[in-house]
Amino acid sequence: MTQPATTGRGSTRRAVVTAATAAGLAATLAACGKDDDGGGSGGGDAGGTQDTGSAQPSQSAGDGQSGGGDGMELAKTSQIPEGGGMVFKDHKVVVTQPSAGEFKAFSSICTHAGCSVGEVSGGTINCPCHRSRFDITDGSVKGGPARKPLPGAQITVRGNSIRMA
Repeated sequence: MTQPATTGRGSTRRAVVTAATAAGLAATLAACGKDDDGGGSGGGDAGGTQDTGSAQPSQSAGDGQSGGGDGMELAKTSQIPEGGGMVFKDHKVVVTQPSAGEFKAFSSICTHAGCSVGEVSGGTINCPCHRSRFDITDGSVKGGPARKPLPGAQITVRGNSIRMA
């Protein structure tokens, strides 16, 4: 009978390969399993959208009207269309203007599978990966496989400047 080949420390090659495969599979599943909720619905592209880069969600919901915060300027208020918004991928935030002078901010990371949302149109923030749609007023799910709303993000509006908080 043949003895299994060993790595020199008493472990068989099969055990080492199995452990390495299991570790790789676990890492892959962890990366893919953010919040995969299943389902599907369509989005669309209608003007008023600008995609400006890629970024990280901020902590809490903001109405954009608070003072304080000397963060980096994201945009001028005139750049955010009423009833629409802009995606700032570099900052992982999407800023919307549901009604005149009212600015909201949300994470631009879809709660379904962690993709970056692609655009804002028709009153929704739309994810291109699996077609989840989120309301521009509160980030709630309007369609698609996502089941959790987009987390709010903090911004400040001073004069005509919209800034990260």
